[in-house]
Amino acid sequence: MVLALGLTFALTRQKTVVVSVENVNVRQGPGLKYKKVKTLKSKERLNVLAEKNDWYKVRINDHQFGWIASWLVNRRDNLKKATKLSEATIVIDAGHGGWDSGAEYKTNSKKAQYMEKTYTLKMAKLVAADLRTKGAHVILTRDSDKFVGLKARPALAEKVHADAFISFHFDSSPQRNEASGLTTYYYHKGESKKLAQTLNRQFNSLPLTNRGIGFGDFLVIRDNTRPAVLCEMGYINDTHDFKSIKSTTYQMKVAHLVTQGLSNYFNE
Repeated sequence: MVLALGLTFALTRQKTVVVSVENVNVRQGPGLKYKKVKTLKSKERLNVLAEKNDWYKVRINDHQFGWIASWLVNRRDNLKKATKLSEATIVIDAGHGGWDSGAEYKTNSKKAQYMEKTYTLKMAKLVAADLRTKGAHVILTRDSDKFVGLKARPALAEKVHADAFISFHFDSSPQRNEASGLTTYYYHKGESKKLAQTLNRQFNSLPLTNRGIGFGDFLVIRDNTRPAVLCEMGYINDTHDFKSIKSTTYQMKVAHLVTQGLSNYFNE
């Protein structure tokens, strides 16, 4: 009798979740890289046995177990169907912040409206919002005007086992109005270079010259074992580029293109 009561108590404490969208994959391990075990329909109920990297280990039936992305259960939004992008954890890095203003449209202006940190944050937030509408699990290295150390940025991507890390910046030339365009940088070959190529192809439709991809020795992508790129989305001290940089239309277009690029990357 005591044993039966103990078993009942354990079962009532076990966490139960409901699959919120169609086409949610159960995988062999806690991450997008693991093979698919089964695809679930919306409204299926599952018992959670463990949690790792924001993934739940669940019981499918008496003899089958697997892992699902925790953010694809118990949702209350309009996402109807999951994709590989929906299963991804993406870290978006808004360059600079706080006392570190980054490059400026006008040197020593002391005005936030001319500072790189202002526009990297705006762009990062729009990209994050667009990705979240597709179900992706997005983490920002900063969500306000605060200083974040360089080492902490790739460290976050490592900690959450990010499927992609994208750092946004705006370039600057020694003299104003002597350089223009955008560039996508990678440090490590393999997945990082592939991510750079896939994203950069999307940028051909932007109003700024696409200078292509290139090797970049930047700490946030160098000290990063996750697929990582750094995107310089225009020269902030170029009059022509700055008109786009400060434009919400440009920022939103970048957000849509990044989302499409990541979708292509995860589907390749």
